[in-house]
Amino acid sequence: MKDYAERFYKSQAWQQCRAAYASERRGLCERCLARGVFSPGEIVHHKIHLTPENISDPTITLNFDNLELLCRLCHADEHQRALRRFRVDASGRVIAR
Repeated sequence: MKDYAERFYKSQAWQQCRAAYASERRGLCERCLARGVFSPGEIVHHKIHLTPENISDPTITLNFDNLELLCRLCHADEHQRALRRFRVDASGRVIAR
């Protein structure tokens, strides 16, 4: 975890916000539920990722509109998607997005 985020994620404000958000979502992964699958949500994810520039902005960090309860698989998929830069075909050639 990045240093700037570690203090935030350990804060009482985040702990309370995270618990309240998960409870409001009834503990279910929002993306799975949208597909009709009932999976337990384990991670409260920030849609706008936290950066050193926005970590002190509660409209980003503690705003329910910027949060999403995800299972571990959906959370991993979200972060992999953010890391992808290219697509390749079966031969390993880079193709357009």
